[in-house]
Amino acid sequence: MPMAADDIRALIVAGIPDARVEITDLAGDGDHYSARVVSKSFSGLSRVKQHQAVYAALGGRMGGVLHALQLTTAAE
Repeated sequence: MPMAADDIRALIVAGIPDARVEITDLAGDGDHYSARVVSKSFSGLSRVKQHQAVYAALGGRMGGVLHALQLTTAAE
């Protein structure tokens, strides 16, 4: 069963409390999303480390219940 956008947003904010998160359903199927995550905690981190922080917040759901996530991150 695919994840809802609100569930993805909630997981990211739970793991990165100051994050501003925008989720877009790319295909309209509830299975392919893009996420833009902006956080002060990303300051000084490489883009790879920022993405790893988001994946950690998702708790291993990538590739499972969350099939595809196009990720954009930025420091605030």
